[in-house]
Amino acid sequence: MEVCEISDAKQISYLLSVACQHPMDHEKTILQTVNPYNEDPHAKEFGITFENKLTIVKGRVLPPPVLKFNDQGKVKEFLPKVGKWNMRLKQMVKGGEVNTWACINFASDITHAAAVAFCDELAVMCVISGMNFKGDPVLPLVNAKPNHVRPFLKKHYQRFMEILRPLHKELDLLIVILPDKNGTLYGDIKRICETDLGLVSQCCLAKHVLKMKPQYLTNIALKINMKVGGRNTVLLDAVVGNLPRVSNTPTIIFGADVSHPHHGEGRSSPSIAAVVASQDWPEVTNYAGLVRPQARHEEIIQGLFNENDCGSGCISGGMIKEHLISFMRSTGHIPRRIIFYRDVVSKGRLNMVLEHELSAIKKACASLDPIYNPQVTIIMVQKQHHTRLFAGNYGVGSTIFQSGNVLPGTVVDKEICHPTDFDFYLCSHAGTKGVSRPVRYHVLWDENNFTANALQILTNHLCYTDARCTSSVSIVPPVHYAHLLASRARLYIGYKGKLPDIKDNVKKRGM
Repeated sequence: MEVCEISDAKQISYLLSVACQHPMDHEKTILQTVNPYNEDPHAKEFGITFENKLTIVKGRVLPPPVLKFNDQGKVKEFLPKVGKWNMRLKQMVKGGEVNTWACINFASDITHAAAVAFCDELAVMCVISGMNFKGDPVLPLVNAKPNHVRPFLKKHYQRFMEILRPLHKELDLLIVILPDKNGTLYGDIKRICETDLGLVSQCCLAKHVLKMKPQYLTNIALKINMKVGGRNTVLLDAVVGNLPRVSNTPTIIFGADVSHPHHGEGRSSPSIAAVVASQDWPEVTNYAGLVRPQARHEEIIQGLFNENDCGSGCISGGMIKEHLISFMRSTGHIPRRIIFYRDVVSKGRLNMVLEHELSAIKKACASLDPIYNPQVTIIMVQKQHHTRLFAGNYGVGSTIFQSGNVLPGTVVDKEICHPTDFDFYLCSHAGTKGVSRPVRYHVLWDENNFTANALQILTNHLCYTDARCTSSVSIVPPVHYAHLLASRARLYIGYKGKLPDIKDNVKKRGM
């Protein structure tokens, strides 16, 4: 076995350009690969033939949702075109507050003046977008070297707090400028900030700091607003009560994923289960997350519900119960519907996952009140597969995105789907390079009696609520957030494979 490392950015760019074929070219490549099999003597011996055309399936394009922005902006409502929009003339629905902030620059090729100019532009963009962002940092920008990150951050944190503590204030945000090639620096900073110091941080790469493109500044502003408790946008259907199965009854939406150790990690490194849940209703845009370590390579989430024998009785807990309690406190409602989007597991373990995780959800609900029994829907979310959707006519501009991919919102629920199960393929994003990969949504359990149309519309609408960008995303946001959280938690793991606690103020204000 040879391990090759690509160190040249130009080589990586070239490799990606070759791999990202136009859909028309990719379709031709597939057909060219299949044709020789018709001449294969073994295939002929068994009477196997291959058609020299792709399977033709019927699909439809779901309409995009109307997005609601703050009434203070010139544009209050917006209908996205081909899955994208921008923040021009728009303001965040709820702008967060950053009253105290600081910046540390770890990139040696970024001058002090360039870093200060970037922070100034970012602060302006945050204000334009609707945030209350104070212009001056607590202390002037600090340049630092990547060596000895932990003592450096602790030292400067103490400096910040010497100024803020007498004022009974905390540091709301730490902006960190990183070199483009930073190795473990990013993970070290996140671990120290979120488990040692309790700081909300935003990292920015040097190459983006130098360019200061408005779209990049906008995306960073959106991330910061989410981290400090703001809300970027909401679905108009959610506001006016038209979101299928959600608007009419208090509903909590979960997303779950399990991250397994990578090759090269120690044997003591565990798998990490991450579960996020919506904390608002009917908007369903704000999510809180919880993580738990579990047995290495275990796909079933063990921490959804647990019972600890305390001698005099039984105290039950787990991630589902914690999220339900948090939802009730933040909304004042008891959720009557639970929609559980679950990152897919191997086909052989689907029944085991359904049996264990559905039981855990039911037990968690019963632990709150024996008669509490909300309706549960469990949906498996699969992105790793080989199914691709190609347009029937590349020449029709109204049905093809500029890149040649199918339009965002394209859904297929016949021909290539399971003959008896409730599943569908949804391409919810606007693929700009290569061939878009649809996501398969497979309903394992449904007590909410979703129609195919209702669940497809709900899922597609939710893909427009990802707080980290101004476009629809390829996978439903709760699962995307759970995946990000599980990956982040892996950065926290110490050398003994233990997962440290995240500081409470970081939990409350987001990561």
